[in-house]
Amino acid sequence: MKLSLVAPCYNEEANIKRFFDAVKTAFDGKVTDYEIVFVNDGSKDGTYKELKKLYDENKKDNNIQVLTFSRNFGKESAMYAGLSNAKGDYVCIIDADLQQRPEVVLAMLDKINSDEDIDCVAAYQENRKESKAMSGIKSGFYKFINKIADVDFVNGASDFRLMKRSMVEAILDMSEYHRFSKGIFSWVGFNTAYIPYTVEEREFGETKWTVGKLFKYAIDGIISFSTFPLKLATAIGITTSIISVLYLIFVVLQKLIAGIDVPGYATIVVLVLFLGGMQLFCLGILGEYLSKIYVQVKNRPIYILKEHLGKDDED
Repeated sequence: MKLSLVAPCYNEEANIKRFFDAVKTAFDGKVTDYEIVFVNDGSKDGTYKELKKLYDENKKDNNIQVLTFSRNFGKESAMYAGLSNAKGDYVCIIDADLQQRPEVVLAMLDKINSDEDIDCVAAYQENRKESKAMSGIKSGFYKFINKIADVDFVNGASDFRLMKRSMVEAILDMSEYHRFSKGIFSWVGFNTAYIPYTVEEREFGETKWTVGKLFKYAIDGIISFSTFPLKLATAIGITTSIISVLYLIFVVLQKLIAGIDVPGYATIVVLVLFLGGMQLFCLGILGEYLSKIYVQVKNRPIYILKEHLGKDDED
């Protein structure tokens, strides 16, 4: 198998057939040996029916796999499942909503074949189709995480990327439960080239990325690839302790030397609230790391398959 396309799907009923047809049109006469690994991530609409229908219609061609989860495990788990079951020498992760066009995959293939030292070709958004505020927030996140993380994150680089089999195997060896693929792609350390692409407008369905989910995803990335928050909690603790001791000395000297009454109620309330807030903030940071450890040591599977169409087909 030359090429595998891994396509995570969550409530993409209206896009499944259109995506498959777009791939066939783009690859016609250019890529002949390929498969599409659809991962149905616990969709609540008719995505499974569309995938089952598509599989039955093309079963004789042996170029479709359909993995169906028992429930929604998230895109990170869907990508891991797709990579685990892809058979190609090259594997490309691509969304099934057609905002990432299969024509770009051809450019990725040309790029990776032009230099044997390239192990991965990742697409990045040259011009973001979003508000300036959101674009600024994302750019700020990348600047921040690059300063505190042990790996480099390219601003605008997405999960839309083509990888050689050696890189795929390295990623699969990282079987951590809380996955942040953008960091994992960088951490494994293979040579990556970047090409620009334009995100197409979504014609059907709704985006799954709300502001809340993006914020949670950012926090997961920081915790997964940096111990900076823990060091920050330590620094806050040391700083507040020093300030408290200095203020204590100041108050005692003020009373003994100047004979001024020690301020009472307002000062105590402010100090208690400030120090209590700092303590809770630091405990929250520790709790985030501890919760990740708690879930990881349970050794639960990253995903659970309910059905796998195409698994037993002959190569």
